[in-house]
Amino acid sequence: MRLIEVNHPLVDHKLTTLRRKETPSAVFRQLVDELVTLLAYEATREINVEDVNIVTPVAHTTGKRLAEPRPIVVPILRAGLGMLDGMTRLLPTASVGFLGMKRDEVTLEIDTYANRLPEDLSGRQCFVVDPMLATGHTLIDAINFLLDKGAKDVTCVCILAAPEGLKTLEEAVGHRANVTVVVAAVDEKLNENAYIVPGLGDAGDRLYGIVD
Repeated sequence: MRLIEVNHPLVDHKLTTLRRKETPSAVFRQLVDELVTLLAYEATREINVEDVNIVTPVAHTTGKRLAEPRPIVVPILRAGLGMLDGMTRLLPTASVGFLGMKRDEVTLEIDTYANRLPEDLSGRQCFVVDPMLATGHTLIDAINFLLDKGAKDVTCVCILAAPEGLKTLEEAVGHRANVTVVVAAVDEKLNENAYIVPGLGDAGDRLYGIVD
């Protein structure tokens, strides 16, 4: 498994504002969108391309275009939806699939309640988006779900990660496929409630409000 921690002053600036507890939801959503676009630039650095012959106003030349089959962006519901526009802004021709996954706050087990993905992902580069890589269990289940459908190349784009979650993820899926994790920052630790410290709180609640 490969880890890319994006080092850029704009990433640091936006992340600092996201962390502030007084940042309102509207600003939080906008900053997540902007931040993910910056992360997506690094996440797509090795996206598959192919040569294409074109004619400019001056001459014939050979350029590059995204190769087939098209990549697929997979937000994990619900918080991952807040990252979708930031990814598709750079990958407007990508397919979009959805995985609904929820963590039991007591057992920390993951329940997959929604799946809108192609049956065969062979040859597709998959970009999974989820704001927080905390325990790693959600991403492990998501990656295994994609690998079972034939995927071999999975990139996870997260805003924050905890060292414990990264270690668990690598041990669980690092041997199965080419897995890359792109983050804005690796934080200090998980607390007793499996929240990232210092973190930014519950990303889903801060994006969309608390669901009763």
